[in-house]
Amino acid sequence: MVEVLLLFGLGLVLMVKGGDSFVDGAWWIAQVTGIPPFIIAATIVSVATTMPELMVSVLAAAQGSGQIALGNAVGSVSCNTGFILGLSVLFLPGKVERGAFRDKGVLLVLAVLSLAAFAIDGRLVWSEGVFLLILLAVFLKNNLDWARRAPFAPGEELDRDRRAAAVYLSKFVFGAVGLAAGARLLVDNGTVLARLLGVPESVIGLTLIALGTSLPELVTTIAALVKRQPSLSVGNIMGANFLDMTAVPAASAFAAGGTLPMERPGIFLDLGVVLALFLVMVPPALALGRFRRWQGAAMLGLYGGYVLFLFR
Repeated sequence: MVEVLLLFGLGLVLMVKGGDSFVDGAWWIAQVTGIPPFIIAATIVSVATTMPELMVSVLAAAQGSGQIALGNAVGSVSCNTGFILGLSVLFLPGKVERGAFRDKGVLLVLAVLSLAAFAIDGRLVWSEGVFLLILLAVFLKNNLDWARRAPFAPGEELDRDRRAAAVYLSKFVFGAVGLAAGARLLVDNGTVLARLLGVPESVIGLTLIALGTSLPELVTTIAALVKRQPSLSVGNIMGANFLDMTAVPAASAFAAGGTLPMERPGIFLDLGVVLALFLVMVPPALALGRFRRWQGAAMLGLYGGYVLFLFR
């Protein structure tokens, strides 16, 4: 027990320090390249912070724990949106770029509806995984198009020499490594504790593991809020959610031998909660051109009720 708690604490320290370094590096990349921080966060940052979900789900699927694999992916999306983005919007609501946000919101809803349709027969097969990867390719192309169409004005006073590049790129890389390693320590040791307490596997996947693998997004969001960069926070959550809805289930299906079981009716409840969270997040932000604090409160309340329902 002492060893588990010590490793859990080490994982937390790695994630806190890694998140701070990671945000510094991501912001410098956005400034130097002239690419909007929202786009940087929705691509490079979200890929790095989603690595824990991908690794955990693929390993779980390969070992025959399909419920943990899919529960981790879907649970991470609800945690990212309801808890992490909810906190971000509640404490630091900001403006949204309507065009980029609209495109990503529509693609996110399409990914959720696709997973729900694939769950009708109770399994995700490899061909459906390929369709999800095609959606991911469309999402990435959309990001690249926006990066070309909407240049961001870089800061005037910014270090661009080789030394600065080495420092900030190192911060970005080592920050990502710290986030991934810290998340793995937290998930592994937190799962041991949960199983000792008799928590069911499906609930572990949807809550504890989902929260653990979403910690990179949480730490990145907190660091972005402290540095008053809400666009990094929102872009990271949007990109991470899309990867969780497409790349993680697809890779898990491939790792499971071409077929990943999807437990019914639970999966419809989980995806229904994700869709409800997206409806609270996307349409009002598009209509108003910004997030409002009530959206953050609503997302936190919806996610809190969902977690309570799962445990009860």
